Formats: sequence, structure tokens, C-alpha cells
Amino acid sequence: MNKTNTEYDLICAGGGIMSASLALMLKLIDPEIKIIIFERLDKIAQESTKAWNNAGTGHSAFCELNYTPEQEDGSIDISKAIDTFQQFEKSKQFWAYLTSQELIKDPQSFIHSIPHHAWVRGEDNVNFLKKRFERMSSEFMFEEMEFTKDHEKMKKWFPLIMKDREPDEKMAATRMELGTGVNFGSLTEQYFDLLENHFEVPVIRNTEVLDIDPDGPDDWSAIVKDLSTGEKSYYEAEHIFIGTGGGALPLLQKVEIPEKDGYGGFPVSGQWLSCTNRDVIEQHDAKVYSKAGVDAPPMSVPHLDSRFIDGKKELLFGPFAGFSTKFLKEGSILDLPKSLRFDNIPSMWGVFWHNLPLTTYLIDQVRMNHEDRVDELRVFLKDAKPEDWELKVAGQRVQIIKRDKEQGGVLEFGTDVVHSKDGKITALLGASPGASTAVHIMLEVMQVAFPEKVRTKEFRKQLDKMIPFWNRDVREDKEGFKAVQERTSKLLQLDALH
Repeated sequence: MNKTNTEYDLICAGGGIMSASLALMLKLIDPEIKIIIFERLDKIAQESTKAWNNAGTGHSAFCELNYTPEQEDGSIDISKAIDTFQQFEKSKQFWAYLTSQELIKDPQSFIHSIPHHAWVRGEDNVNFLKKRFERMSSEFMFEEMEFTKDHEKMKKWFPLIMKDREPDEKMAATRMELGTGVNFGSLTEQYFDLLENHFEVPVIRNTEVLDIDPDGPDDWSAIVKDLSTGEKSYYEAEHIFIGTGGGALPLLQKVEIPEKDGYGGFPVSGQWLSCTNRDVIEQHDAKVYSKAGVDAPPMSVPHLDSRFIDGKKELLFGPFAGFSTKFLKEGSILDLPKSLRFDNIPSMWGVFWHNLPLTTYLIDQVRMNHEDRVDELRVFLKDAKPEDWELKVAGQRVQIIKRDKEQGGVLEFGTDVVHSKDGKITALLGASPGASTAVHIMLEVMQVAFPEKVRTKEFRKQLDKMIPFWNRDVREDKEGFKAVQERTSKLLQLDALH
């Protein structure tokens, strides 16, 4: 074991968008802060951050119907939609700041304007969508949302989906021009380029953080392994952030903090049908989300998406759920069994027992063949041809399992910042909406880990410059927010507001 004498203010485990966002935000505010980042693969941004491994939607809650559930009294709860919208706007504000400082040269390398639609069929779903539209458009953030039951209008919005429809088929759709598509892989690569070349932050690839141990009363040691030589070293730091996606839970379980107890993980893999016919790809310019099937997890909401990946337009449909015991795409089949602990077995068993329909759903999904998947696509595209589509494996997602007094454990589909009482150890667990809200989540991490810094005038002043609404609710300053939103859109070269 080699001792590494250099002490850091922050060690980040994981080379994805979360570690990159945290490190870059901190360096922009305090260039003197000492940070080092470890990534187990030989390239950064290869797991959930990679473009093919996530939905690529700038999640603003414009089209995601699972963010706006219908209550028992028939009302629509849009609280999550409002929160998600505000969180993504913080990301856009940060990206606009980077562009204004010429740290990002070409925003079109990672973000594009693309309308977001929700689309439903059947009378009950049409009624739900109408109520959702009325509730959402009453809030100024969503006042530009359009609603229609008119087939001719929908033909203009998404002609590929409307092809060969019966004129009396009951359907409805909403549209938001403000929608965006984001290549989080490209964005993260640009973050790391800035960190390494502009701020001289060491990013050590092909090196895995194996364990994290206390190092005296105030510091922690990360034990790391060079995967090419097998050599182990340890690095000392005052703070450690675990941002390894699906790999966060196994690493967190090794850390001696009580806050980790009771957490488990449920891995779900994703797959896309990717269109190979350029003529079909060019006929669709939209993200169109619909309702998830019965007993499907929220992450499985079906959608037909135009995407820009590596400078090329693509068309994807999915996601289709799969099951693997791996927690990472490049993980081990032993990840799930190894994550079982005495403290989380009640949580895991409770989730299994209370989610039997989900288990059945996953088994059905795993059994699907190519023709079965194309049949699901035909709900969206009536004349979809199997030869025009190929299957691509997306990223692994590890859904959070937490203790619950009544059920033993509950399955959650968001993200959790788990942290030690003093904030020296922070870890991000969970999945959706993930990358879209990375800036908001890292603001939370900063306030937990560096409260003394965040309280200073200088720190807050710089945050105000970078993310004007970092600590404000947009509803409290409608005009101020609209001005910031318009400036952000101009800097990011988005069409809808300029």
C-alpha cells in the first residue's frame, strides 16, 4: 500500500456528470480548493452520462405524465412538475454562465431546442390530459403550453405518429416549444476538459475507489486501486463525494457512517429501439411522451424521441426494461447479492413483497423479442417496420430502496443525497431525473458539505452570478425570472425564447 501524502479538500469518486458538476461549480467559486477525481473506466462519462445510456431529455416536466399524478379526488398534483422545472432551469442558468464566460464555446454541441409533447389515447386519458393542461397552464412557468384534440393540429406537431390514424380515434396532446434535448455525455466531456486543462484538477482514470475509512477526527482516506497495475494507494481528504451512479451504494455501504443503514438498491436496465432508416428519422422533430403501462415503473414511460448524438440526428423509442444483477453497465453480476446486508434485508424484502406486479412486469419485458418490441412501437408508429429498427442497450439504473415502518421498505424513483452528520461524506443514490437536475443536486451537496463556505458573502455572490435563481423560487419573482430565462435561451442558442 502506497501512502499518497497530498491532502485534498475534496475527493470525488466517479467520472460522470455529478462529480464533474460539483468539482466545476466549486472551482469556479474558489479556484484554490484542492480536488481530485477518480474514474474506474479508462474514459470518463461512459456509464449513465453517456448519450445512448439516458433519455437525453432536458427534464422540465412539460411532457412527463408520471410527474403529475391524478389524486383520488380527481385533482392533478403538479408539485413535482414545478420542482423539476425549477431544477432544470438552474442547470440552464449554469450552462449559460459557462457560455457567457467562453468556457463553453458552442452550446449546440450539447443542447438543442426540441418541442416536448404529452400524447394520450382513449377517453379517460384524454380527460386526464385536459385536466393536467388546465392545472399546469394556470402557473406562469407553463402558460405557453398548448392542448389539442384536433387530429390536423397533431399532424403538424408529429406527422409520423399521426400517419394512418382513424379520424374518430380519441386522442389528445400537449406541446411546449420550450423543450430541450441534451447530450449529457458531450457536456460532461467539456466539464472534464475545463477541470483538467483550465483548473488543473487531477482526473485519474482506470482507478477504482475501493473503500473509504476515517483518518483521524476530521479527515477521511480513500483507498484506491490502479486497475492496470493492481497497485493500491490512499488519498486523504476533508470531504469525499460518492458520485458513481449505480456503483454508489456498494461503496457507501463500506463507509462507517450510520446514515447508510437500511438503504438497498434495485437494478433496472434499459434498452432502446434505434431507427436505422434516415428517411424515417427526418420525419420526426419532437419528444413525445405517453402513459406508462399498468404496473410499469415510472422510468419506463414510453416515448418517441428525436435526439442529436455525435452531431447526428437520431430517433429512439423506449425504454424497454430489462433485468440484470449488475449495478453498472460495466459492473459485476455479483453487485446485487453483495449489496445485501443485515440492515437492509427488511427493506429489500418489503419492496419485493409489496411490488410483485413490478416483478411480473420485468419478467414480461425480459421475455420480449424484436417483433414484440416493434409491436409496442406500433402504438406510436402504425406502419413501423422491424427492419428499420435495432436494439441498443441503455444504461443501468439502481432505484433507491429505503426503510419504511409500515412496509419494511419502499422503492423510490428519485434521487437521495445521503450524508454523514457533519457533511464530510456525501453520496448520491437513485436515478431519474438525474443528469437534468445535476446542478440543483450539487447545490444541495455543497450546502451539506461546505455550509461554512456557502454562508460567506463571496461564495453567495458568485453563486448569484452563476445561477441567479439558485436559492429563490421563481414564483416569487416572475418578471425577474422571465428576464433570466430569456437571457439564458439567447446564450444557449435555443429557439423558443428569442
